[in-house]
Amino acid sequence: MRAAEAPSLAVSQGVHQLGDARRGKFADNLTGFGRALRRAGVPVDAARMALAQEAAMLVGLARADLAAALEAVLVAREQDRLVFRELFDAYFRNPELAQKLLAQMLPSTESRAEPAPRRPRVAEALAPVRAASAPAERAEDTVEFDAAMTASARERLRTADFNQLSASEYLLVQRLAQRVPLPLPRYKARRTRPGPHGGRADWPLALRRAMQSGGELLELPRRQRLRQPLPLLVLLDVSGSMERYVRLLLAFLHAATAPGSGAGSGAGRRDVFAFGTALTDLTPAFASQDPDAMLARAGAAIADYAGGTRLAASLAQLRTQHARRLVGRRTLVLLVSDGLATDEPAALAQELAWLRRHSARLLWLNPLLRFAAYAPVARGAAELHRAADAMLAVHNLQSLQQLAASLAEVLRAPPRQR
Repeated sequence: MRAAEAPSLAVSQGVHQLGDARRGKFADNLTGFGRALRRAGVPVDAARMALAQEAAMLVGLARADLAAALEAVLVAREQDRLVFRELFDAYFRNPELAQKLLAQMLPSTESRAEPAPRRPRVAEALAPVRAASAPAERAEDTVEFDAAMTASARERLRTADFNQLSASEYLLVQRLAQRVPLPLPRYKARRTRPGPHGGRADWPLALRRAMQSGGELLELPRRQRLRQPLPLLVLLDVSGSMERYVRLLLAFLHAATAPGSGAGSGAGRRDVFAFGTALTDLTPAFASQDPDAMLARAGAAIADYAGGTRLAASLAQLRTQHARRLVGRRTLVLLVSDGLATDEPAALAQELAWLRRHSARLLWLNPLLRFAAYAPVARGAAELHRAADAMLAVHNLQSLQQLAASLAEVLRAPPRQR
């Protein structure tokens, strides 16, 4: 039975209405739900929408069954699962009918319960839906997120500085930045596994195979060393001069270095710290798979956001309290800052020298490279420039897309003299 021909389900039977099935509106509602998912950053294409329609015809319009079926075919990433569930609950409901039922069943009261806060991605996805049903107020107050951008608009957002974006453009660029890959180079670990190109013979495996062939050794198996991503340590400046970059770079680093991505696959380690006037460990926040939950936990953890910059004191705290985060001089350190530190140059040089001795590479990611004539003339920037193996730009989408190639090029070069 097609969804458009399914019988109408009453609210009194314990099933919420998902559309007027007698008039064939469910297919349009399902299509609108797919568009809302795309606005929320969930990758949904035409093939997945076709599977969603087939799943709806198979399971029917019972709310729980339909939600489980649509989640199975529309959600491909764990980080999108909670967003899907919240958006499904908000999209497939009849608020006017619910208010009428509650008004008849509940006694009147002066206070009204506050609605549960929605995730930012869900709120942004539902904003165009509400705007279409409500009367338009002012044209300049309407914000539209349309995935079908022109080539010129897409190129402008790709090269626009993060500090010059409007509110709507900032949210869109943040979602685009979460799709930029950052595959880290790999190194040969000490552990081995069976492989045809190994330099050591695998004698236990050879004996087991010989027992299966009557004691004859037909082939000598070998073991090769595992290749793992470099351990990663991120130090992110959250001072006032970096305010417009912090949230976007947090979202980018969270998605680009997550387990299962190009950088996070394997046994690679990832530690993230924020520094302003003190050092804040954001590694527990980065354990959240949902980017909205990560940003909320990071915002709650950072107590010195948009304050000053004391890089030397923060590095001293890293040395005394978190030195074990640097794994065997193989750690790749990404220090994201504009270099406007207020520490004494001698103290900063001492802490940077320690950090260099205990890491494979120290890379300075500087958003001020958006200026063609930039030079690290400030005292803190000069010390950081002398200590870093390279200085790379992170001020727009284009620079983030080039970051992986720049990292590979820097790591291929011999390290600077320590």
